[in-house]
Amino acid sequence: MKLESIRNFCIIAHIDHGKSTLADRLLEVTGTISQREMQNQMLDTMDLERERGITIKLQPVRMNYEGYQLNLIDTPGHVDFTYEVSRSLACCEGALLIVDATQGMEAQTMANLYLAIDQDLEIIPVINKIDLPAADVEKVSAEIQHILGCKKEEIISVSAKTGENVESILKAVIDRIPPPVSKLDKTKALIFDSSFDDYRGVIAYVRVIDGEIKKGDALTFMVNAKSTEATEVGYFSPRQKSKEKLTAGEIGYIVTGFKDVSDCRVGDTVTLQKYPAEEPLDGYADVKPMVFAGIFCKEGDDYSDLREALGKLKLNDAALTYEPEHAKALGFGFRCGFLGLLHLDVVQERLSREYNLDLIVTAPSVAYQVIGTDGGSQIIASPLDLPDPTRIASIEEPMMVVDIVTPAEYIGGIMQLLQEKRGQPTSSEMEYLDKERVIIHYVLPLSGIVVDFYDRLKNISSGYASMNYEFHEYQECKVRRMDILVAGDPIEALATIVYVDEGERIGRKVVEALKAVLPRQQFEVRIQAAFSGKIIASAKIPAMRKDVTAKLYGGDVTRKRKLLEKQKKGKAKMKAMGKVDIPKEAFLSVLKR
Repeated sequence: MKLESIRNFCIIAHIDHGKSTLADRLLEVTGTISQREMQNQMLDTMDLERERGITIKLQPVRMNYEGYQLNLIDTPGHVDFTYEVSRSLACCEGALLIVDATQGMEAQTMANLYLAIDQDLEIIPVINKIDLPAADVEKVSAEIQHILGCKKEEIISVSAKTGENVESILKAVIDRIPPPVSKLDKTKALIFDSSFDDYRGVIAYVRVIDGEIKKGDALTFMVNAKSTEATEVGYFSPRQKSKEKLTAGEIGYIVTGFKDVSDCRVGDTVTLQKYPAEEPLDGYADVKPMVFAGIFCKEGDDYSDLREALGKLKLNDAALTYEPEHAKALGFGFRCGFLGLLHLDVVQERLSREYNLDLIVTAPSVAYQVIGTDGGSQIIASPLDLPDPTRIASIEEPMMVVDIVTPAEYIGGIMQLLQEKRGQPTSSEMEYLDKERVIIHYVLPLSGIVVDFYDRLKNISSGYASMNYEFHEYQECKVRRMDILVAGDPIEALATIVYVDEGERIGRKVVEALKAVLPRQQFEVRIQAAFSGKIIASAKIPAMRKDVTAKLYGGDVTRKRKLLEKQKKGKAKMKAMGKVDIPKEAFLSVLKR
């Protein structure tokens, strides 16, 4: 296929703006999928995506239309999967901007739009759902013109559900999006995603930049310094279809045969062993996880299965990070890094469904930067890694720039929530899209976002507000590690980093929650929350006594006294042992609270 006949593009849209439905119609119009094979959300291949109605993984597909090869990459819309979007954009020359005619521009749509503009992509604005009674095409069109600076006639109005005017999108893709450019140099292909097949090994998803890759070619992965043979090459339609070769400008896959998932990295450059390229492609910036949580198996024997599952999942989710961790109460597990709470939730769900693992996930926390008294700095992902207070000069927390798009009537309640979460307004605190909708710009600690911010935002705005956030900087804060002690023993899994002025309130809440779920023992158990050994909250579970009465033993008071003394000695012996077995179910209950 000649370069002039190839168009590579992706879709940018907020959740529930009809992106997957529009992709279905494009597959229908181009005849890529027959009516017999067609189903809703064709490119959402995971059951989890279909159930939740969201796109989690990018998915490429090739369509043929009027002699042109159209390569579409369907992308997620949620802020937690921005890394998926950025990788898609790097493989394309254009993007469809999909906006709901009933809701208008949303915060996450705008964030992904700016990413596309930074990549210098050709943007084709599309207004979807024009068939709905609540559709306001003129108003949404004015919003798009204000943000994008385009002309009204450049905006395409469609209904993905009914298929109305969808074919005009394909014509616009051919006319407006430029064809890929190749230097006709030595072979280079960029790995933008990958997956693992139990029989064929690692499958690399690639965009060929220069040259060509044929079945049987000896390949070199330049960054990872690994070599292999291309046992199969092909494209997505949307299922994998093999062909003899992939040429410059095309998007497809390479079956590498690698059995070790670490041998194939997203962002690596594939070249030929016989005629290797001199320099690798730029690849992608390393993603920085923002939220951390411990993942443990309920059954200790499943640890090796969890390790293998995380390795395969990371191959399919480049934003996931993990490293081994051990907790006395929970056993061996992994400290995992995520881009947000939805990302954590999806990974947990995929581990449970795809690998049949029964998991315990600890409370999520954020990464802090600790400045030592010696001038050095380190990133702390777990409260247990916090150095001794005498060696800490200061602690800095990650601050996020938060953009909230909301109807103007909810500004007061949202502002109050932002202040409560220690937010600070930016220089341009508010920006009006029109008379009724406004964008609020704030800087907020990430720790204030990960707990319950999104749910409360939706409650305050009756579901109309949308939010996007990105990392801004690290800022000094007054936080300390809070330890939870049960019978004098610190419980590592319940240690958290909290603000000093909120420590007493949070400590009391955790102590009371733990008291409600822990079973009673033969002796009194004290539960405490502490800052550096100083107790800030305390509660006790009374001992469980047997009801020994004189009546039970025929009025023999002496025997009763002997039994009580024996019980007292046994109680003292158990206290001396100093251990309380805490059921894992109790941890789950406390962490959920």
